[in-house]
Amino acid sequence: MAQNSVVRPEEFDEILAWLNPDREAAGVTYVQLREDLAKIFAWNRCADPEGLTDEVIDRVAKKVHHLRNTFEGDPKLFFYGVARNLLKEVPKKVKNYVSLDDVDLPATPASEIEEETMDTHEECLHSCLQEIDSGKRKLILAYYAKEKQAKIDHRTEMARQLGVSVETLRVRAHRIRGALEECIERCLDRQASEK
Repeated sequence: MAQNSVVRPEEFDEILAWLNPDREAAGVTYVQLREDLAKIFAWNRCADPEGLTDEVIDRVAKKVHHLRNTFEGDPKLFFYGVARNLLKEVPKKVKNYVSLDDVDLPATPASEIEEETMDTHEECLHSCLQEIDSGKRKLILAYYAKEKQAKIDHRTEMARQLGVSVETLRVRAHRIRGALEECIERCLDRQASEK
């Protein structure tokens, strides 16, 4: 359910202003809202609670300018409503997947196809990493460098060194990743058309 959309800074600022006129209080509310949304998706046994939380934020961001003027009541309720609707969509999207039990496999063994695909993806990733500026490249590589608890501790330390909140760091990484994903898709399309 990954989306390539990225919340623009002005949309993010509007979300914060909508949540609370005091920017610091809005930031606290936003972080709590993200945690609440992730819990909702986790409780509903969704495979990617963080990704679905991003999707909710993206959808609200696209409408926030209009919502600030028209929506009455607690803005968090609107986010929860979007999450509820998204929960209804998830099973529909899962039903669109087809079982591969009765599908004839290609003559080329899957491991060779997977290796070739992985090599192509890796080439595109390296190429796209070289296209972004070194600061963004260092940030995204460091952001995904660790796993489990070490990842959490590392990201907290990164945010501290940058003088930003962990949430701000996550948003920066999300934007860089979105741009990289778009670049990789273009690269894969180019390579596929050359074959």
